Order: sequence, then structure tokens, then C-alpha cells
Amino acid sequence: MKIRLEIDPNQKEPEILITAPKMNEKIERLYKRLQADEESPEQLEVTKDDTSYYLNLNQILFFETDSKVVIAHTTTQAYQVKYKLYELEQLLGSNFMRVAKSTILNLDQIYSLTRSISNCQIRFQNSYKTVYVSRHYYRDLRDRLEERRQLS
Repeated sequence: MKIRLEIDPNQKEPEILITAPKMNEKIERLYKRLQADEESPEQLEVTKDDTSYYLNLNQILFFETDSKVVIAHTTTQAYQVKYKLYELEQLLGSNFMRVAKSTILNLDQIYSLTRSISNCQIRFQNSYKTVYVSRHYYRDLRDRLEERRQLS
């Protein structure tokens, strides 16, 4: 895949054009990811103890459900979110990915993956918190991490 960047001072707004001989799974994934990133917010309103906070998405390690309540986890805190997980999946950009039925993970915050026979554990830098990836999502997670590594 070739990647080309053109800077044109006469251009009014940025435009991304994907040219391909035919549509394939990789092109479709890239297209959807670009669209999602364009529409995703930079901050999210969360609550804790009747106080609303506005967190930057890059501060959030992961989202999880706990007794029908969605919780946003940062390195040291946990906040309640007004959205359901499926709504967050549509709202968040490509930095986030569902890794279990009850968990959405910030891919930028992954520090390590520990694979065992029964599961895969994810750790975060400067935090004691961990997340487990279900077998159903493990291959997708590895593919996404590989794609990100190749792009950087």
C-alpha cells in the first residue's frame, strides 16, 4: 500500500482520498476507521459522586459494564458514563475496540499483553488495573495492534 501526502495552501479543508483497484476488507476497515475518527468527540462527560467531569478520551484506559452501569476507568479513578457500551462503540474513534462482551479498550493505553491458555490479560502503564480479552476478540485485537504498529 502506498501512502502519499500533498500539502496545498489553496485547499479549503483537508480531504482524504483512497484509490484502490477494488474494495477489499482492509480498504473497507480503513475507510470506516477514518469516518469514525472524524465524528468521534475529544472529550466525554462522566460523573462521580454527583459531579460531572469532562475527560479527554486519551485519559481513559477502558470502559466496562458493572451491574448495568457503564464505568470509564482512568489510571486511578472510575467514573460513571451515561452511554451504553454499544453506543460508545459507535461514538468512539479507532483508538477504542471491544475486547469482551462487557469491555471496550483504549488501544493507545496498552502496556503489555500476557497470553495464557485460557485468556489474554492486558496491563496499563502506571496503573494497577487490568483487562481480560475474550478468545472471541483476541485475533481481532492482535490484527488491530499489528496494523497500528505498521502505520507508525
